[in-house]
Amino acid sequence: MKVVINGAGVAGPTLAWWLARAGHEVLMVEEAPTLRSGGYVIDFWGVGYDVADRMGLVPRIRELGYQVEELRFVGDDGRRTGGFSVDVFGRLTEGRFTSLRRSDVSATIFGALEGVETIFGDSIAGIEDSGDRVSVRFAHAEPRQADLVIGADGLHSRVREMVFGPEESFELFLGYHVAAFELEGYRPRDELVYVSHAAPGGQISRFSMRDDRTLFLFVFHDEHLASRPHTLDERRAALRDVFSDVRWECPAILAAMEEVDDLYFDRVSQIRMEHWTRGRVALVGDAAACVSLLAGEGTGLAMTEAYVLAGELGASHGDTLAAFTRYESRLRDFLASKQASAAKFASSFAPRTRPGIAFRNMVTPLLRIPALADWFLGRDLKDDFALPDYDFG
Repeated sequence: MKVVINGAGVAGPTLAWWLARAGHEVLMVEEAPTLRSGGYVIDFWGVGYDVADRMGLVPRIRELGYQVEELRFVGDDGRRTGGFSVDVFGRLTEGRFTSLRRSDVSATIFGALEGVETIFGDSIAGIEDSGDRVSVRFAHAEPRQADLVIGADGLHSRVREMVFGPEESFELFLGYHVAAFELEGYRPRDELVYVSHAAPGGQISRFSMRDDRTLFLFVFHDEHLASRPHTLDERRAALRDVFSDVRWECPAILAAMEEVDDLYFDRVSQIRMEHWTRGRVALVGDAAACVSLLAGEGTGLAMTEAYVLAGELGASHGDTLAAFTRYESRLRDFLASKQASAAKFASSFAPRTRPGIAFRNMVTPLLRIPALADWFLGRDLKDDFALPDYDFG
């Protein structure tokens, strides 16, 4: 089949890899002029880790990853107020756990592609499904005919909007915003320690990375934001406004922020849909069932969805409707449970009150006790999903 994929993040290249292996002709289109770099750090484990293993990518992912040793909460004076050893994650996942930039996962998958045509700096602008074929228009490139169109274009998917309806029909806003940026030469550094400081309704974290770079992540409750910022200056102003009274290292971080020219900023939301497919169009990854950035496993889940979709297309022997039906039925309950868990967990990133912060700081050291760690974290870290085996030829 000829398949057009909109989006070259994680789900898109994963799907392209498996489809190309099965002998399909794949065109991948990415709106950005190049592969995206930088961005926030994700934890990588679970069924997505298993998919990466089947692709032979785990050695490279672990090479790029960080084996974080501690999550540390600190007070205004920088002294430890809570946290726990990340060894608990390694134990619960049997060592199949690492942390790295989401963009590094994307680049690793993209680098493994063979025989996949990719157009950067463009995106799908129109889709006409005639029943047996799909006519695809692009913002810049010449139109193409395809058998299938796949929206792998993230939380704010254009394919979803064109085929299924406006974003607000499917978005569940969790009440938080998130921002991230990197700085070079920031001090102090705490190697392999994720350091977080919370104030009511907001949290700022830093993580020391290679090449003397530091990643900063801001999470805050929506009541602090009057309107959604779009430009770089508006995003800087929003963070200054929300975190102006926060102590610890926050004044120095906000001052250094003025020098950055790449500042990620978005809502913390989920996408919940009754169906991820329509006609000859399907959605995958965050476009279909975003669990939210705060869930921690979105990258791995996107890879899992892509793998299952590719496998079901191969197993259907040309019956696209049957493939789409099995794709949804295999994953729907699993992803719904992940979304429910993530929605409950989101508030722990930015407790809204000082008592809430104190309670979190008091509870987290108890995770050094295996039985309590299993009870608090085990259900979220152990995926209740058996990865199917497919014959990709």
